[in-house]
Amino acid sequence: MDLEILKIASNTENSKALKNYTHFAKGKNPICGDTMDIEIIIKSNQIVDFGYRCKSCIYCQASASLLSVNSVNKKIEKINDLINFAENFFQKKNSSFEKEWMAFNKLFNKKNVSRKDCILLPFKTLSKALRSK
Repeated sequence: MDLEILKIASNTENSKALKNYTHFAKGKNPICGDTMDIEIIIKSNQIVDFGYRCKSCIYCQASASLLSVNSVNKKIEKINDLINFAENFFQKKNSSFEKEWMAFNKLFNKKNVSRKDCILLPFKTLSKALRSK
């Protein structure tokens, strides 16, 4: 286990329920059973608050933590670009995140390919939340 992933997962500042959220989604990884709820508040086409709760492995928790911290105060268009890049990351060769999203390189790397479904669960759940009303 990578200590950096443990450190990322231990940041639980956004592991919370939001009142008056504007968008919500539940996600489940059918392979391992990880579950996740994401609630976000969107104003002026930007995420202003992000809450998540999960019963999951350390990889999923780290991914949710990074995604929540890096999504607040970002425009929906930028978040959708991030989600698309993340969902295709493990199929590409020699890819890395743009400077704005460099923190994700700690989690998204080829040595974690066997945990890709765990890492991607928060991204897929956020994508589903963004499409909800």
